[in-house]
Amino acid sequence: MPASSRGSFARCLLGFLRLWKPLHREHRLHFVLYQVQYRSASPEPDTQVPGEPAGGCQTVRSPAPAAALEDSMPEAVGEESRRLTREQLFTMAATASINFSSMICYSILGPFFPSEAEKKGASNTVVGLIFGWFALVNFLSSLILGNYLTHIGAKFMFVAGMFVSGCVTILFGMLDKVPSGPVFIGLCFLVRAMDAVGFAAAMTASFSILAKAFPNNIATVLGSLEIFTGLGLVLGPPLGGFLYQSFGYEVPFITLGCVVLVLVPVNMCILPKCDSIPSKDSFWKLVLLPKVLLLCLTIFSLSACLGFLDPTMSLFILKKFKLPAGYVGLVFLGLALSYSLSSPLLGLLSDKLPYLRKWLLVSGGLMTALCFFMLGPAPVLHIESQLWMFLLVLVLIGFSLGMSAIPVFPEILHCAYENGFEEGLSLLGLVSGLFNAMWSLGAFAGPTLGGFLYEKLGFEWASAIQGGWALLSGIAIGIFYITEATRRSSSSSLQNPPGNNEERTHLMGSET
Repeated sequence: MPASSRGSFARCLLGFLRLWKPLHREHRLHFVLYQVQYRSASPEPDTQVPGEPAGGCQTVRSPAPAAALEDSMPEAVGEESRRLTREQLFTMAATASINFSSMICYSILGPFFPSEAEKKGASNTVVGLIFGWFALVNFLSSLILGNYLTHIGAKFMFVAGMFVSGCVTILFGMLDKVPSGPVFIGLCFLVRAMDAVGFAAAMTASFSILAKAFPNNIATVLGSLEIFTGLGLVLGPPLGGFLYQSFGYEVPFITLGCVVLVLVPVNMCILPKCDSIPSKDSFWKLVLLPKVLLLCLTIFSLSACLGFLDPTMSLFILKKFKLPAGYVGLVFLGLALSYSLSSPLLGLLSDKLPYLRKWLLVSGGLMTALCFFMLGPAPVLHIESQLWMFLLVLVLIGFSLGMSAIPVFPEILHCAYENGFEEGLSLLGLVSGLFNAMWSLGAFAGPTLGGFLYEKLGFEWASAIQGGWALLSGIAIGIFYITEATRRSSSSSLQNPPGNNEERTHLMGSET
């Protein structure tokens, strides 16, 4: 078959294959390369070899070199890689469901549980401890479950965690039936601990499964899925306040617990199975890396600042602005919406421009500290707190939290790869467990310290002091990046001394 006929045949066949979507990627790629090869082998139309008469025998050119084929391959592969596989879509759907359900169950407590707990004999400090106890158990569970993820199985851990969380949410709605005082407080701690174990299992597994399914753009995917996290934070407080005002204490928890239980069999069907071999990498080897330690401080500070708002902000709004409980949940919208809407863009920037991660981490920490100083605002400013200003600061807090939180996970992974850790689900389990553990530790310190400071100093001073965590982390990670850049520049100058370049230039000039 002549070369031109073979090229035409390849083009026709490739056009037919493009109409047949279900074909495997590699099959289509082979025909792309086939077309490129024989197109390069065919002479251009209306061209003539010098020294040959017109219409004579044409000289067939040799096939394109390997470099030309390699240059054509990324375009074909890139077109295919931009399309999500069915497993990737199912993974995103399952992770979106746990992000949404866990956040809506977590945030539903904010508008009415502190006042309900006070009726049962719990002080502000005890309410803060109840919120913080969830985070403390989550911290310990995440460390353990992340280390044994490959032994337990990521899919089983994910589904079992959702099941436990749904059942315990329903149990939490029955606590208003128990007697006031120590019995109520003790059962609150017990039920929240069980919920924390389920939450830790589901979230640790979901982070690992996502990172394995999207190894090259994990920040973009995490940022996009934070829309569902923000959606849960948005809908939780107003939905909880509405159901509490309309039907009482039990209905919000029973309703959401049943929704989570319905999602369990759905995720059992759609979530792909992740098999892996346990790695020999140590958890403490990862934690003791200097950069990872500072990134853990960043995670802790962000979570502490966000957790501070859970037991204190609703009480401050009710007291300062005289809003009814149903409207208190709407105030949470400012933070949740700004965080969820900015997270996809910040994740895309983190993946496409990795060098911006350090700037996002530093500026996000400093901006968060400034916003918490203005949230009260701090009494030293002598500014009267107003509702519109309070909402504006909450919007800025949501954006600044996203600036620091989204780049942390890929930055820890990058640091682990630089220090010789093996790629695989085992490392992803370690990083996921560490991320969730540090977030939970901050979520314990934030409400606990926040409830104590609110009771002793008031919301204005408490929020200003809480912003110190973000200020500390922003300054610390900034100093580390400056030191790292200085060390790298000095090492590169030692490897290439300027004197050698001058001598080489002088010698070359003398030779000519």
